[in-house]
Amino acid sequence: MAAPIILVPGFWLGSWAWDEVAGILRDQGHDVTALTLPGLDSVGVDRSTITLEHQVDAIVEAVKAARSPVVLAVHSGAGVPGYAASDRVPDRIATMVYVDTAPATGAIDPEFTGVEKPKPSNQELAESENLTGLTDEQMETFQRRAVPEPGAALRDAPVLTNPARLQVPSTVICTGFSSEQYKEAAKEGYPWLGGLNEVSDITYVDLPTSHWPMWSRPRELAAIIGEIATARVS
Repeated sequence: MAAPIILVPGFWLGSWAWDEVAGILRDQGHDVTALTLPGLDSVGVDRSTITLEHQVDAIVEAVKAARSPVVLAVHSGAGVPGYAASDRVPDRIATMVYVDTAPATGAIDPEFTGVEKPKPSNQELAESENLTGLTDEQMETFQRRAVPEPGAALRDAPVLTNPARLQVPSTVICTGFSSEQYKEAAKEGYPWLGGLNEVSDITYVDLPTSHWPMWSRPRELAAIIGEIATARVS
């Protein structure tokens, strides 16, 4: 059987962000779990006590609950707790998949002091992120369903102590930026890309589209993740 798949969305998103991709994969017979990380359940949740470690714990718990080593796919800001989870349970992860993100070795914004970071307006996002292929309806849904990100998810650095994480096979699916841009940026020493300089087995896949490929190219993204899971027969 193919390896189970765990899907983790990035900032401001819950498991719902993966609905279309998860549905495609399940129709193909894959065992799929989509997560909502702590602090992102609803707008009304108290995020003042949520730490990055709470998010790491949630991912680790899902990985341990799976029947066999998993394909752990993390999107955007989830690259931070995702890489930390691979440090905690490397033997339970068949392969990591970084969806327009990378294994982060440091905090995304260590200077952030707020309790939470609300999603920027769609206009603000358009100034900083690739929105290619996204429809007005998808952007409206994103704005309506977005939940503020716990502040600690930005300012906390992942705890990385287990060198076994470096041996976990990893695939980086490059959407908002090309694989060449990722490689060049990693050389600049950005903490959110730090793992690209230390993980021993990395495959890059280019899928030109928005930073949210689960909406703009869901079938193609599902095909890539499904092929990776099938290759990791449990």
